[in-house]
Order: sequence, then C-alpha cells, then structure tokens
Amino acid sequence: MKEQFYDELLNIKTRGDQKGFNQSFHYHRYEPTPYSALEKLFNQYELKSSDRIVDFGCGKGRLNFYINYLFNATVVGVEMNEAFYQEAVENRNSYLKKTKNSIDKVQFHCCLAEEYQIAPLDNRFYFFNPFSIQIFMNIINKILISAEKSEREIELVLYYGSEDYIYFLENSTSFELKEEVIRPGVYEHNPYERFLIYRLT
Repeated sequence: MKEQFYDELLNIKTRGDQKGFNQSFHYHRYEPTPYSALEKLFNQYELKSSDRIVDFGCGKGRLNFYINYLFNATVVGVEMNEAFYQEAVENRNSYLKKTKNSIDKVQFHCCLAEEYQIAPLDNRFYFFNPFSIQIFMNIINKILISAEKSEREIELVLYYGSEDYIYFLENSTSFELKEEVIRPGVYEHNPYERFLIYRLT
C-alpha cells in the first residue's frame, strides 16, 4: 500500500519487479529500498536541507525523491544501468513538475560507482548493498581522500550492510557506528533488515 501511496505522492514510478542481472559479480541486482523502511529510517535519522546525499546504485531514484521531498536536501543518484538511469531521469521530470523543486537539487549520473567523482559538498552516502567489498573499499577510500581535502562531517548509511562492509569500516577506517535503526517485525526474522549509520571521526 505504501509503495503505491508514495509513488503517487511523489509522481514517480519505482514499483514493479526489477528484471535482469549484471554480468559482473561485483555488482548486485538492483532493488529499491521499501518505503516502509525509509519511513522507519527517517523517523529517527534527520537530514538538513544543506546536506548532499549520494545514493550508489540509485536505480529509478526512489530514495533520492523521498529525501528531497522530506528535507529539501540535494540528492545525487549514481546508476550504472542505462535503462534504470533513463527511468530515474523520467521520474525526475515528473517529480519536478509536481513539486516545483529546484532541478539542481536532484541529480543523476550514469556511470560505475567507482567512476563517480566525490564532490567537496557530498557529506552523506547511502549504500543498499549495491556491490562487492572490493568496490566498496575503493569508494570509501575516495570518500576519505575527499574528506582530507575538504574537511566536513561525513556519514554513511548502510541498509542490508554485509559483514564484509562492517568489518572493513570498523577495522580499517576511522568510521565509527553512530546509530542503528532496525525494522521491527522483520528484523527478528532477518538480521540484515536494519540501517547502520557510521560517522567519520
């Protein structure tokens, strides 16, 4: 029910089965974060309009529109699949017609995650288990280099965070776990049904 409600509210189309698999084992199949999970996350975790959120493996842009609508924050979607990228751009056109928000605040890039250049204002990064630990490590290292060049408060949000991701963050970086948001009713049956928020210290 929430899926239909929010897609209609935001004037976008992000429902339906996601077909096709990537050729590379490094990239996982796209699946949008359920709206019920986003509700739970953002009831506890607040963003500011000055934040700039990067969603790696954004697909059709669901998270991006949801965040921009709620917080008026700048959102950047990075998607390697050209078909999903085109759908995200179409969704942006419909969304902006309804909300009249600034086009500059909703951006999409069609490229591999590791090709995305971390911008000095990017300060929140969202990962729904989109790729292998090797690519994740590469991107985290880019974020750390960017933080050295432009000092700022940086946080990562992991949904379905793999043990490899968590081990790497906690043992090889200066990120520390700040907050955990579990999804009641589903977490009890699946321990991956949670958001982990890491802050760069």
